[in-house]
Amino acid sequence: MTGRGLPDEARSHIDDLLAAVDADLAAGYPGDRPQPQPAHTVYVSAADVDIDTPRAWGERATMVADEVGELLVELAGDATVVDLARQRLRSEPVEDLRIDLEDGYGWRADAAEDADARRAGEILADWTRSGPGAPRSAGVRAKGLGAHERARGLRTLELVLDGAGGVPDGFVFTVPKLRDARQVDAVNALCVALERVHGLAEYSLRYELQVEIPQAVVGADGRATVAEAIHRGMPRLSALHYGTYDYSAAAGIVPAQQSLAHPVADHAKAVMQAAAAQTGVWISDGSTQVVPVGTPDTVAAAVRRHHGLVLRSLERGFYQGWDMHPGHLVTRWTAVIGFFRSAMPTAARRLQAYFDRTASDVVDEPATAMSLASVLQRGLAAKAFTIDEVEQIAPLCTTERLAALRAGGGGLPA
Repeated sequence: MTGRGLPDEARSHIDDLLAAVDADLAAGYPGDRPQPQPAHTVYVSAADVDIDTPRAWGERATMVADEVGELLVELAGDATVVDLARQRLRSEPVEDLRIDLEDGYGWRADAAEDADARRAGEILADWTRSGPGAPRSAGVRAKGLGAHERARGLRTLELVLDGAGGVPDGFVFTVPKLRDARQVDAVNALCVALERVHGLAEYSLRYELQVEIPQAVVGADGRATVAEAIHRGMPRLSALHYGTYDYSAAAGIVPAQQSLAHPVADHAKAVMQAAAAQTGVWISDGSTQVVPVGTPDTVAAAVRRHHGLVLRSLERGFYQGWDMHPGHLVTRWTAVIGFFRSAMPTAARRLQAYFDRTASDVVDEPATAMSLASVLQRGLAAKAFTIDEVEQIAPLCTTERLAALRAGGGGLPA
């Protein structure tokens, strides 16, 4: 070392100063989760759901697809995309489902909600055992943490677990109407108590927070409530869901202008997106209340609207959204499959150049390569294409390399 080099004690002091920072960043920003994010969440009232709901939604969606087949090809620009979407409607129409005991269910007599909560748990357990065609993940939305509805929501959640006989595989519950980050502490305490009472393993229970009130985004002190809520909720917190209509109404937007594409919605979701980046917490866009029913012109207009909204969300980095009607599955899968299928060739070629270090017209950095790998992995999860199709374009883009790259390993052999 030259006389101008840093002395050892200075290096040691710098390490000491940053040790706690390193630990906090590693714990608070662990990066993306390896599990594939669902493309959507379907909400069905607990009064209407049964074991056959996913299959029935797929069948009804197929009928809508038959009705608007030419329009779907026009929107997708590719008949293959529509064929792949139809395959999803037949085999796996619903990836993620919430049995709703909140706004979509309403207030009913306690005895009625008790019965529906237990039945919801039984259905969730049945889906776990039923294999192909059932949702990959499912859960419930009970009433929230406000003083008026809290007792009912807690009772409902416990009865769901009683009915299920524990925590079904893939189970998650949605906590609506977050207003204060301190409410997350109560959800964590609830999870601990339920796990102890029911003899469940620690961290068996996972939950989502629903951002549908402006105070969930910006608090009275000017801080981003949602950012604090995320870090209070980890590692139990799995996702944030935007609530289109409650949020818009609370922000003073008149009903005719309420939409997940309104500037008020874009602001809320941008804050959510920035707060959740690199935490492993997923972000889901909201819903549209316009459904494809009625006259042919009305159906066509609804199909165009939903397809456009889903594409808009995908382009902005929101890879999940709510679906409230079987007809939404048609445009959900058409848009998702078309988006990733069209992105695949370019992403594969750029990753091939990155892996073999050949010259190309775009010089990608490791962070961009990780993002390209994410495009391919999301498309594979959506079944927009197969790994064989990827490898025909880019032989070095194997499943193992994509996983290693997205995990931060560079995607290259050790």
